[in-house]
Amino acid sequence: MQQSFPFVAIVGQEELKLAILLTVIDPSIGGVLVTGHRGTAKSTAVRALAQLLPVTSVVAGCPYNCDPASPAPECLHCSRASSALKATRRPVPVVDLPLGATEDRVVGSVDIERALIDGVQAFSPGLLAAAHRGFLYIDEVNLLEDHLVDLLLDVAASGVNVVEREGLSIRHPARFVLVGSGNPEEGDLRPQLLDRFGLHARIRTVSDVTQRVEIVRRRLAFETDPVAFGKRYSSAQAKLRRALVAAIARRSKVEVSHEALLLAARLCDLLAIDGHRGELAITRAALALAAYEPRTPLAQRSAGTCSR
Repeated sequence: MQQSFPFVAIVGQEELKLAILLTVIDPSIGGVLVTGHRGTAKSTAVRALAQLLPVTSVVAGCPYNCDPASPAPECLHCSRASSALKATRRPVPVVDLPLGATEDRVVGSVDIERALIDGVQAFSPGLLAAAHRGFLYIDEVNLLEDHLVDLLLDVAASGVNVVEREGLSIRHPARFVLVGSGNPEEGDLRPQLLDRFGLHARIRTVSDVTQRVEIVRRRLAFETDPVAFGKRYSSAQAKLRRALVAAIARRSKVEVSHEALLLAARLCDLLAIDGHRGELAITRAALALAAYEPRTPLAQRSAGTCSR
């Protein structure tokens, strides 16, 4: 497995790191859009998630990572099981959707190998199946082809992927946190897809000279020996992972005050935000932040957690 740059070793970019952590604590926030200059650790931070996320319980052998306590009704594997579902534990998936991916690769297709060898029609799950109950990352999301954008919008709205291929009709669960990154100078994001992101982190090149030197020093050290560099930050990574697990457990116990709700509503009204997803995103982000930093007064931080 290729070694990723440790999340805790990223210098600066606190807004980016916080936005990602909040969506880990509460995926219902709606995902993260990261925009900014090239070479500012946008994709590095997202891909570093894979080694940071805690493990979760899934149904053994299920291609859709179903929760053993509540399997998705659309899952053919779990609904057809003749005996009790066995549980296993694995890391929360972080799936990379490349720009050049075909529609079949994304949604799934007919399993050609089984068709040729066994003479049966079978479904080969795609990237959306692998991302269920996890994260789907799209680098240069503003350059994604229109037909894939339409597909993602449909699945994001319903949480179900519907595949019609060569006589096959398949429905499977596909609920994931959408994370996108890109440089706005290279193209705009369609408003319909933009609306699917709860948090927007705008990243700029670090201007502090000391931090810039440290960025170069750490990157060179990582490229020289990725394993040794990872071990250097393993303790800090484990500490952050424990903090995330604790925050996830606390999240359901955090209550939002009327003052915080009023502040979120006034902010969205001031910014002329259409609909009410803005208030929901701000409130959910504030609750996740309060769970992550339990001593922080909710009303004081709710306005600063979301730039939507």
